[in-house]
Amino acid sequence: MRPITELVERPSLLLFDVDDTVTREGYLEPVALAALASLREAGLRTAAVTGRPLGWAEVFAWTWPVDLAIGENGAGWMWREGRRLVRRYFEPAAARAAHREALDALVAALGRSLPSLPLAGDAPLRVCDAAWDVGELWRAPEALVLEATDAIEASGMRALRSSVHLHAVPGAWDKASGALRAIEERFARPGDELAARTVFVGDSGNDAAAFARFALSVGVANVREHLSSLPTPPRYVTEAPRGRGFAELAERLLALGVRDG
Repeated sequence: MRPITELVERPSLLLFDVDDTVTREGYLEPVALAALASLREAGLRTAAVTGRPLGWAEVFAWTWPVDLAIGENGAGWMWREGRRLVRRYFEPAAARAAHREALDALVAALGRSLPSLPLAGDAPLRVCDAAWDVGELWRAPEALVLEATDAIEASGMRALRSSVHLHAVPGAWDKASGALRAIEERFARPGDELAARTVFVGDSGNDAAAFARFALSVGVANVREHLSSLPTPPRYVTEAPRGRGFAELAERLLALGVRDG
């Protein structure tokens, strides 16, 4: 990984993870919020892409200085058009209904077989996936996380792990494929074209697909804690962790200037 002082490409979009990328212990760091506001004033498009629920993404879309909010690791996204919120999903309604039935069955089964593993506190706001708390309100034993991962995969779903949650993903989306479709719809440009001009910044295992897909990939310094779960590490890394690292990246992008288109 190279220091972000070596990043020289001018971006047209900043795509960023939320937990432990702009937050610390669950709180949005003021320096990260100020950086987002500065990027917006400079004309750089910004999009949050998070493993958090679509219910949280709705709040981000309404209240944060962002152009797009993507939730549940790429399962759905939304943006504001004046006083209206536009909502889109990776999968059609029929597939989402079938997935929900399978997820509910998996949640019930894990509740019986692994009763010590709690659902994520934000579970009621989830639409397209399920998540268990492995690092937010407690630190789950690694053996328990691995057992839950095996159970998720045995059900035919994919397991994704972030710094705080273990997710069951019943569809084909991930942060890269979901984000590409979302930015294509939001900005009416081919996703592959936009990807070449997008900087992605994240910190943990559920960012793996985005680190691999976006050439201008950045890890905040705490990404070093998760390198073992990243087949492709980020190309660049900040000196500071979490929100302060995000602000460090923003300062670099502001110095480079915004790329047209």
